[in-house]
Amino acid sequence: MPSRKDSQTPLQELKLQIRAFAKERDWEQFHTPKNLSMAIAAEAAELMEHFLWKDGPGSFDALTHPAKRKEIERELADILIFSLEFANIADLDVATVIGEKMRTNAQKYPVEKAKGRADKYTEL
Repeated sequence: MPSRKDSQTPLQELKLQIRAFAKERDWEQFHTPKNLSMAIAAEAAELMEHFLWKDGPGSFDALTHPAKRKEIERELADILIFSLEFANIADLDVATVIGEKMRTNAQKYPVEKAKGRADKYTEL
C-alpha cells in the first residue's frame, strides 16, 4: 500500500483497504465485535506500556527517539486498523459517530466551564 499523508487520504479509502486486506486472508471470520474490541484494548495496552512510569512531560521524550517512535507508530496503527475494521463489520460510519460524540462532548464540556480543566463533566 502506498504511503500517503492524512490530508491526501479519505477515511473511506482506509476502511476499504483494511477490509480488502482481511478479505484476502479470509480473516473476516475472526473479526467479530468481541474479538475486534479485545484486539483494540490489547493494542492500546501495548501503546500505554511505552509511557509507563513516565511523568506527563517525560512521556514526550519517547517520541523523540527514532526507534521508540517507530514502535509507538506501529501500536497506534494497530489500534486504528482494528478500530476501522470494527467500524466495517459493525457498519458504522466513523465520521458520523465522531461528529455525534463531539457534539455530545461540546454540551458536556462547554468552553466557559471546561477550558484549562481536566475535571469530569459532572465536576465542572
